[in-house]
Amino acid sequence: MSADEPGVGPSRRRSPAPVEDPRPAGRRRDTIALALGSGLSGLLAYVVFALSTRALGAEAAAPVSVLWTYWGFAAAALTFPLQHWITRTVTVQGEGSVRHALPRVSMAVLASSIALGGLCWLGRMPLFHVDGVAWPALVALLTLGSGVIGVVRGRLNASRRYVSIGVSLVAENGLRCIAVGALFVSGVRDPSAYGLSLVAGHLVSVFWLRSVRFGTGVTTTERRRPLTFLTGAGSAQLLGQIVLTGSPVLLALAGGTPAAVTALFATLALFRAPYLLAIGLVAQLSSKISALVVAEETAALQRLRAATLATTAVTVGLAGVFGVWLGPPVLRLIFGATVHFDGMSSGVVAVACTLAVANLVLVISILAHGRPRNAVIGWLGAFVVGGLAFLALGALPPSDRIVWCFLAAEAAAFAILSVGEAHFSRRKH
Repeated sequence: MSADEPGVGPSRRRSPAPVEDPRPAGRRRDTIALALGSGLSGLLAYVVFALSTRALGAEAAAPVSVLWTYWGFAAAALTFPLQHWITRTVTVQGEGSVRHALPRVSMAVLASSIALGGLCWLGRMPLFHVDGVAWPALVALLTLGSGVIGVVRGRLNASRRYVSIGVSLVAENGLRCIAVGALFVSGVRDPSAYGLSLVAGHLVSVFWLRSVRFGTGVTTTERRRPLTFLTGAGSAQLLGQIVLTGSPVLLALAGGTPAAVTALFATLALFRAPYLLAIGLVAQLSSKISALVVAEETAALQRLRAATLATTAVTVGLAGVFGVWLGPPVLRLIFGATVHFDGMSSGVVAVACTLAVANLVLVISILAHGRPRNAVIGWLGAFVVGGLAFLALGALPPSDRIVWCFLAAEAAAFAILSVGEAHFSRRKH
């Protein structure tokens, strides 16, 4: 029984764990498809943003940047939780439970889209510096699209169609790339057109909508509250996304120079590459852990946890060395000679981004156990520790102060989430 679902009695009958592809070649194919899909999708996303800024210029592209930032938050708060909820619910309860809850979930997503669009209309001038309803409407459509793509990928994930998920990742940003490229070549300089291209990427979901059909079978008598789970999972991912991407904004507020803000943004973009790759592999990992939880394979769960901790210990050290020695020259090579970040700060950011990957794995495991509240607690604890570090390091230059706060927050999240995940991995459900 989930601690987030009071009053719900535990199921007396467990469904068997879904059968995974027993062929090593099949598993390798799925992993490669997800990794390639995630990598190519990330590259296409950079192309979309680069073409937008080149076509519009830094000032005119500002509302596109705001919409782009919001897209990251919408994906964290809607796409990932919906995908994981469907995967977990089909694994634990059967397709009938998703079919029964989906109308309520859909109405909640629609209501959220309208509400967020309305809030953005009220704050349209400070957010977009443009009057009218165009940009708030794009926010509403982007919210709705994030929900739809989450449902589509959740269904594909529950069906173990990992190759299709990889294709959908590439197709989503591929469509954006085509749309922005057409605008660029045609000489269109209307920022809202580029914003619409960002929204248009979610239209790829129509190619898989016929797959979004759920049967009526229910394999357990367990009752769950999907909106409670989705709210918790969405909140946890949103908080984690803010910690991961919010450092440049905090640096600007702390008095950092524009050059320092740009350098930190570029450094984060470089060292977040493994995290972006891991996002593509989330689908396969989510299915695997959910199946282990259903089958009560506590030994396998503990082995997976031990492997995660050991891998993190090794990669954190390697990331720190790479960041200190090679971070600055690689940054200059990729982003130009005007982008400078010292070696120590690059190493700190590299370590923090590596911990972010481990935290993503821990959150997936905690959600597979049906405990989104514990994931939220972990990230709230990270905010507290990061805030305390911000106050304690006031004597440091702004840039150094922010990167150490970033590391403190990710390290705190890792510690808190590890403790919670270890507790659930040892338990019989």
